[in-house]
Amino acid sequence: MKKKISRSAIAAIVVIIAIASLGSIYLIKNNGNKSVSKESKVSSNFKYSDFSFDVNPETFEIFVKKDGIKEAASNPLPKMKVSDLKKTNDQISWRYPDKNIEVMIKKKEHYLDVDIKSTGAKQFTWPKVSAESYMLPLWEGKYIPSGDKNWKRFLKDNQDFTFSQDFSMRFFALNKQKYSIVYIAKNMFNDNIHFDTHSNIAFNFNHEFPSINKNKDYGFRIYVSKNDPVDIAQIYKNYIKELGQFKTLEEKAKENPNIKKLYGAPHFYLWNNNVITKDNIHWRSLKKQLNSKSKFFDWVEQLLDKYSEDGSSELKTCIQQIKNQDYIDDYQKNVIVNSLNNALKLKQFYNKKVFTDVDAHAKKLLNKGIDHLSEQELYDLNKNLLKNELKDSVDDIEQWGQKESTDILEDMNHSGIKKAWIGLPNWANGLMNPKMVKEANQLGYLMAPYDSYHSIQKNASPDWNTASFEDPKLYEDATITGKYGKKIAGFLGKGRKLNPTLSMPSVKNRVNGILQDGIPFNSWFVDCDATGEVYDDYSPNHITTQEQDMKARLKRLDYIAKQKDMVVGSEGGNDYASQAIAFAHGIETPVINWGDPDMRENKTSPYYVGAYWSKDGSTPDRYGKQVPIKPLYKHIYIDPKYNLPLYKLVYNDSVITANHWEWDNLKIKDEVGNRLMSALLYNVPPVYHIDKTRWADYKDLIVSFYKTASDFEAKAVTKPMTSFNILTKDRLVQSSTFGNDMKVVVNFSNKDYHQDGEVIKAKSAVLYDGHSKKVFDASKY
Repeated sequence: MKKKISRSAIAAIVVIIAIASLGSIYLIKNNGNKSVSKESKVSSNFKYSDFSFDVNPETFEIFVKKDGIKEAASNPLPKMKVSDLKKTNDQISWRYPDKNIEVMIKKKEHYLDVDIKSTGAKQFTWPKVSAESYMLPLWEGKYIPSGDKNWKRFLKDNQDFTFSQDFSMRFFALNKQKYSIVYIAKNMFNDNIHFDTHSNIAFNFNHEFPSINKNKDYGFRIYVSKNDPVDIAQIYKNYIKELGQFKTLEEKAKENPNIKKLYGAPHFYLWNNNVITKDNIHWRSLKKQLNSKSKFFDWVEQLLDKYSEDGSSELKTCIQQIKNQDYIDDYQKNVIVNSLNNALKLKQFYNKKVFTDVDAHAKKLLNKGIDHLSEQELYDLNKNLLKNELKDSVDDIEQWGQKESTDILEDMNHSGIKKAWIGLPNWANGLMNPKMVKEANQLGYLMAPYDSYHSIQKNASPDWNTASFEDPKLYEDATITGKYGKKIAGFLGKGRKLNPTLSMPSVKNRVNGILQDGIPFNSWFVDCDATGEVYDDYSPNHITTQEQDMKARLKRLDYIAKQKDMVVGSEGGNDYASQAIAFAHGIETPVINWGDPDMRENKTSPYYVGAYWSKDGSTPDRYGKQVPIKPLYKHIYIDPKYNLPLYKLVYNDSVITANHWEWDNLKIKDEVGNRLMSALLYNVPPVYHIDKTRWADYKDLIVSFYKTASDFEAKAVTKPMTSFNILTKDRLVQSSTFGNDMKVVVNFSNKDYHQDGEVIKAKSAVLYDGHSKKVFDASKY
């Protein structure tokens, strides 16, 4: 029996015959037919570039033409079999039957809309691109010439970038001879960018279609733009606004007025991990106790053996040595102090056989029951027990080491620093010294604990309390399984990664526990949640996609911000989190090449950044030790010739960004002045690590820069960055504008620059605010 052929089948045959007549290349043209886009309603002042396009379905090669100049928007893939080719005036679609991929391209008013769908493919690579240079939102933003020897060398060893993590925003720009081609990714998840450096730099974009994800689409908007970072950033900003994902700091401040305390505020990490210091101990008196038959230090040894990663071997050795000598040296003092501080953090510290002399305050707390004490009450009890036991061998509790932090805050304020964000290494630092937190609040500062829900350990030590959770089921029941069936390891390979969709009860439990006694934290720093390090979880009982992972992170940031009225910040600052956070650490200078052993492992290397911990509770070398960086990394991460304020051009008035805490403004040897000038140019606050010694050493520098920058930054952060210009061929003189009348000109070079009858001195920055002007001389730093 004959089957009837439908009209649609006949039409398809006609199309196939027409294609065949073109030979082996399928070339489809579009002359710029337009359809109405709601994007045109976003910015009436911005003028988009119109263009036409050609597409070759067989190789997925796209060409665009503007003002008669034709450029390749994507390079050809190996030829593929094409079927179901359909074309109208403003769109074209086809299938790759051997690849299980469907493609749809539509010409909108201002852009080309590309959709790629899997009908069974596990991954697909497109586009492959090349250009004369690139503008990429790597961290804050980078200008990368395709033939640049520094970037070729760097990318040869760092070829693969995770799009959601390494790109702070969801676009990339290809700079052609006369204009730029801008790709905006509509799906930020499961994407990888691979760089090819065999000749000039090129890269390809690969998307994975995970089996656990029902969404089998990815795609792009493709725009044509002036070869200008301002226009490129504006296209992206309009896109974000169109999606309803842009929120200014002023809008955020209406919900939490404390956000305004960030305006013009430098960021400090305040270090003093020791509750009691060696200066609080009267060592001759303590030596007598060590020589006695006191049970106390035996008990401390037992506690450290059972609950501390370091154990008690050092303490045992030191005590034995001290009993046989007439003095106590600095090393031995540090061991004893470190041991006491570790023991003070333990819930198991109280032992009725050891602490027989208990005063009324301690009795009151003990009567509540150790298990019913808050963390703040536990530290209060333990300090009291230690004082009652050691008596006159130690100062009164009010004079213990953490008083140093309060003294620093008071001196900062007396020195003229009226605005500051203060970050503590851990919430325990605040709970051990609530008076310090109260003092910061009264001085008008923001003070935040460090918090994290990224890693979990089965038996976390008190030294890593962020990886410890009260719910014992989480380690087995709520951790992330990779696609090959193995658990994803936690930070530094320890423990596991916690699935954020299952963490909210623990988030609420921890935050409420920290705040239950009224400690006046007014800010909160949550590690990792804005870095883009998100996961697909293949655990059968809690399958989770990267998108669900990200949304859960935003939910907990939102909870802390709105339910607890905190000024919330996070590591990184990638723009999916821009509505949830007020500030971010890591967009400007990120973590510099994590995998370099000379920086992380080789302690004899001049580039070794230092250890995470300090014996005396002061700033660890990882954050405080000043080191040079390798010349290649200097080019890649901080060289102004390659830097672009892409993030600031979009988010200056939405998110306050700063350096990652591993690379504060004092960390890189011989670059302090240059990095402070960059802070002015990009309108970002400096980040400093301070303790008693570092505050004394760097106080003059910190206060001087504050007086130069604070008022300007406070005003500029309420305005968009409206322009950015490279003023010299060597790219070492640059300017930025905020709003209509705030401008910064920076001369990174060693030669004076002449502009409109004015001289911008070498190694200096000039800040113009209306008719007023301030000059920052970086040559002395």
